[in-house]
Amino acid sequence: MIGLTACVLLVALLAWPVGLLIWANGKIQHVDALSGAPGTPGNTYLLAGSDARGEGISEDGTEGARTDTIMVLHAPSSGPVSLISLPRDTYAEIPGNGASKLNSAYSWGGPPLLVQTVEQLTGLTVDHYVEVGFGGVEGIVDAVGGVELCLDYDVNDERSELVWTAGCHVADGHTALAFSRMRYSDPKGDIGRAERQRQVIGAISAKAANPSIVFRPGDQVALLDSGIGALTVDQSTGIIDLGKLALAFRKANGPDGVTGTPPISNPDYRPGGNVGSTVQLDPETVGQFWVDVRDGNLPPGPVGGLPQ
Repeated sequence: MIGLTACVLLVALLAWPVGLLIWANGKIQHVDALSGAPGTPGNTYLLAGSDARGEGISEDGTEGARTDTIMVLHAPSSGPVSLISLPRDTYAEIPGNGASKLNSAYSWGGPPLLVQTVEQLTGLTVDHYVEVGFGGVEGIVDAVGGVELCLDYDVNDERSELVWTAGCHVADGHTALAFSRMRYSDPKGDIGRAERQRQVIGAISAKAANPSIVFRPGDQVALLDSGIGALTVDQSTGIIDLGKLALAFRKANGPDGVTGTPPISNPDYRPGGNVGSTVQLDPETVGQFWVDVRDGNLPPGPVGGLPQ
């Protein structure tokens, strides 16, 4: 009887993670996104933070679906993994629509047009598209019990609802979401917001990777449920791909990774027409920058940022 009980327990222990993965894989939401373009070396993820206005905080009063977070995560065949934030106002050619702000691609054509635009901008073929609903960030942070975030100045921003005292604090989901969205009170604008968004995702990843969660099945289910519920991915991406993404993200944010933005020549470029103020990438260096990202030739550390 003791031997039978031990066998049952062993089977249960082995079956639980398998069953959890199957359950999680079945909950993933899929969308047509990839372009089918010929592959480029390495593995490229396009991470987009979508915001259906009217749900949660409306930081700038904009209505309709938008993507205010656009990141390219690239794991080359060799060399450091790169996590590159593309400012949402980056001036880019939108296939079939002319030049405009990068996030217009999502507004006009959803994930497929955003993927095509980023591929044209970077020269990298997107292998996996992962969209995170902003409202889901709140649930994910609460599911891991809050995350420690740091900002070295006070903030009282009505648009994002972020109230912050300079320093590091443990933030709940609502505060982490506001921390991710705030830009009008940030002296670096969109560039500063991208830095804070990477900080939030990195803090969530570190908390979720804590080995102690292995012994808390209930927390595993809550975390997967809140996390996967916030995700929409391309048709071919599954739970194993998301696991590889998490590992690549941790490498990019580690001491041997590359994080930042492409080289920027003008953060207030005004091309005319109705486009308004945009972010102009440096036309002389950005081409080689993306080649170096692709081939893993960038040295570890921060890259890009505002021009000096």
